[in-house]
This record gives sequence, structure tokens and C-alpha cells, in this order.
Amino acid sequence: MASAPPPLPAIGVGTWAWGNQFLWGYDPARDDAELEACFRRCIDLGFRFFDTADSYGTGRLSGRSETLLGRFALALPEAERHQLCIATKLAPFPWRLGRRGFERAFAASRARLQGQLQRVQLHWSTARYAPWQEGPLLQGLADLVQSGAVASLGLSNMGPRRLRQVAGDLAERGVAIASLQVQLSLLAPEAVAPGGVAKVCRELGIELIAYSPLALGLLARPLASAQPAPKGPRGALFRRLGPRLTPLLETMEAIGAGRPGGLAAVGLNWCRAHGAMPIPGLRRSGQVEAAAAARSWSLSPAERAALDALALGAGPRMPANPFQSA
Repeated sequence: MASAPPPLPAIGVGTWAWGNQFLWGYDPARDDAELEACFRRCIDLGFRFFDTADSYGTGRLSGRSETLLGRFALALPEAERHQLCIATKLAPFPWRLGRRGFERAFAASRARLQGQLQRVQLHWSTARYAPWQEGPLLQGLADLVQSGAVASLGLSNMGPRRLRQVAGDLAERGVAIASLQVQLSLLAPEAVAPGGVAKVCRELGIELIAYSPLALGLLARPLASAQPAPKGPRGALFRRLGPRLTPLLETMEAIGAGRPGGLAAVGLNWCRAHGAMPIPGLRRSGQVEAAAAARSWSLSPAERAALDALALGAGPRMPANPFQSA
């Protein structure tokens, strides 16, 4: 008898937009109540992984995402709160140096999160521009894990070669890498392409997390939508890439027809079909419903192959993260 296929990865929640005025137009007077309702709906529908960062929030609102997430989580009953995995990323800014370079940043993040912090992550690799900075900072994060200050360690924006090196260095200390998050979507498929970092994650037992799995909303808007393009930088991206997305969106719409969750569910399930946990940015309860609906079904092998052919071909691409290492 054939063995059952492994379960699909979960879906987590990204909170980049919580406090970001530049890209997402955040307004605390208008948005905080809706974000709290969104968080509550996430809990009701079984979402348990929340990702944030100490740099999320524009200007004077830096750290706002952590502050909101900490406030919302603390309001939960203790039993529900203990089921969460809240992960934050610490930015390797140029002034954060040495093995203790993240010490104050970690303490500040934990304070904003009101103690609700289970995983600390390096926000990006400095291997491309300051390779000497990264090693000591990672050793400092490993110190936090070994001291019991935080349960687990994750990475972000690392390619396969650097991931192997870092995993080997940390393994010598007995510290495992719990997760790696990279930009991954039908418009940014490099991680799952031949030679991509997904293969290394599978080999090393590292959970792969897909950020921007819906390409800043480009993959969640039906072709027939009369909704105007977003304002600001997102709008420029929509105008540049949108006209070239018709073949992909047509295929996504055909796959999603008659299934719950719409285009968003198709995009999320493509990431899951490749073994990655997507963390879409959720700001409204309707978005939570679509993400939850995606968990009720999966792509067939033929559907995944059809999407792979479009994603891995010579189609449009999201801008690459400039800090992604090789």
C-alpha cells in the first residue's frame, strides 16, 4: 500500500504592513481597530505563526508592528497565547556589531512584544557587503537560544551556499536553524527552481517560509477587477507588471474556479505544494477568510505543473531582494 503524502505546510501571518505608511498607507487612528479584529479572526480560524520585525513601521513608527502584535497577543487567554509562535527579525544595521550587537535590539523587541517571543531571526544576510559582520551577530543569536532567552533561531534572505555555511557553523555549537524565509511566489520562484535554496532546506530539515507569497497583492486581484491600482510604490509595480500577468492569472482563475479562497488561495497553495509555509500579509478579516479557505484544498500534480511552467519560464518577476545572499 502506498504511503500517504506528507501534510502540506501550514499558513502563517505576515505583519509587515502593520505600521508601514510608506508602502501600505498605515494610519493608526483608522487601522488599529481593524488590525485587532484581523488578529482575533486569525486566532479564531487557527492561525498560530506570526512574523514581524524590529524595523517594521515607517519613521517614528518603527517597531509598531511588534507593539501591536504584542498588545493583541497579551489580550488573549493564557491557553491561547501559549499556542502561538511569534517570530521577529532583527536587522543587521551597520552599527550593530559584534557578538553582543543584537543585545539591546533583542531586549527592545521582547519589550514591545510584551514577552511574547518564541523565535528570533536574522533579517537579512550581510554576506554581500559586510561578510565580517554576520558571523558574530549569528553567534550572539545562538547565545540567546542556548541561554533560554528565546526558543529557536531563524534566518532570512539567504541563498543555498551561505545557508550551508551558516548551518554548519551553528551545528558545531549544537544550535539548529528552525526556519529560513525568502521571497517566494509565482512571480519570485527562484527558491524552488533547480539549484534553489528549497532543496538545501529539505536536506537540512529547515522549515522554508515564503514571504510576499502574493507578490504585494498582484496575485490576489482578478483580471476583471475594476479596483484602481494602489497608490505609491505598489501602484507603480502594479502598472509595470500587471499588463504582463494575463496568462498566469487566467490559469490561476481556472484552477480556483469552484474552490474557496479565490486567487489568493491558488497562490498560497502553490507555495505549500513546494513545501513552503506562506506568510501572507493579513490586514483585514476578509483576507484572513481567504487564507483559511486555502487550507481546505490543495493543487493537483497537473495544476502545480501548469503553474510551474508559467512561473519558472521567462515571465515577469518581482524585484529581487538586494540583500539576498548567494
